[in-house]
Amino acid sequence: MSFIGKEIGAFSTKAYHEDDFKTIAKNDVLGRWAVFFFYPADFSFVCPTELKELADRYEEFKEADCEVYSVSCDTHFAHKAWHDASEAIKAIRFPMLADPSGKLAKDFGVMDEDKGFAERGSFIVNPQGKICAYEVSAANVGRSAAELLRKLQACQFVAKYGDRVCPAAWTPGDDTLNAEA
Repeated sequence: MSFIGKEIGAFSTKAYHEDDFKTIAKNDVLGRWAVFFFYPADFSFVCPTELKELADRYEEFKEADCEVYSVSCDTHFAHKAWHDASEAIKAIRFPMLADPSGKLAKDFGVMDEDKGFAERGSFIVNPQGKICAYEVSAANVGRSAAELLRKLQACQFVAKYGDRVCPAAWTPGDDTLNAEA
């Protein structure tokens, strides 16, 4: 089953963001581009490498009018404790969503019920709340923030210029193809 074009479900959850606990809901996401970046667990091995790389590129996502939301099935309290304890996680300036019930992970199709955590899933969501790109990989395989940013930029280009499409490895400024030709 494909998630392309699927509208994200309604949600409201706690988050750790900017040294505070906040509530983030679907309405907070709508109206701009968003990346939902699911990972298995706080205080783990591969996760901090991915989140640190994403934190290092966060300004580029913001420049692309995109908010990043990291999500795990941990609580917002665990996110704060990890943020306080880890130099890599201290670099995070995007909201860290808590999903202890797994509701978000289930809605995005990345919940591993047997293990009780989310698989690694990256979802690009357009301003209307619909998924336009995603990638899911096993818990032991890390992802690239640079590639996620490139895919976001390609999704944004195609949304703006519907008759143009982006070939493999396209980056802003590269030639595109005419879908109508």
